[in-house]
Amino acid sequence: MNKYELRTKQKKDAIIAASLELFREKGYTNVSINDIAAYSEVSSVSIYNYFGSKDGLVPECVRVLMQGANLAAQELLQSKLGFKEKLLQVVELCANQHQQLLQEFFSAEALRDKVLIELYESSASQIRADILRDFIESGKQEGAVNREISTNIIMKYLESIAIVQTSGQDSDSTEIKALYQLMLYGLIGR
Repeated sequence: MNKYELRTKQKKDAIIAASLELFREKGYTNVSINDIAAYSEVSSVSIYNYFGSKDGLVPECVRVLMQGANLAAQELLQSKLGFKEKLLQVVELCANQHQQLLQEFFSAEALRDKVLIELYESSASQIRADILRDFIESGKQEGAVNREISTNIIMKYLESIAIVQTSGQDSDSTEIKALYQLMLYGLIGR
């Protein structure tokens, strides 16, 4: 990495760190590009050049927040566990990550910012979908997932489970486990 690339990376990292901190404290709506520029000690022009807009920062912030889940998912994908166990664990990891990150990384004020939550959920959903898609494709290659069912249909089914689990309602864990069982074994059973 040359000096220019290193300087660019340092600026981007500073911008993302400042954005995370400011969004965490104040939410999205109450933070301006100028606030982020001042906090990160980078020009607002640099922010626009690297991320296009304040909206463009949120997916990068979510990517940083979800790095741990991504690493855990990749390790799980490479593990010697059977495919069904891997899939159950990654679906649970992805679903639980949502609430955990919201509670851990955002203040009460930030959580009331509907724009921030909408942007966060959109970005996080895309990352979770990418993780799950990798697992489905791996399962198809291993012969554990029916190759005749399109990955898109499987993804829609997994999204429906995630919606139930993250809907904000206190879903009974036995209901969630039953949905997972249905996912793995169908209506007929094992």
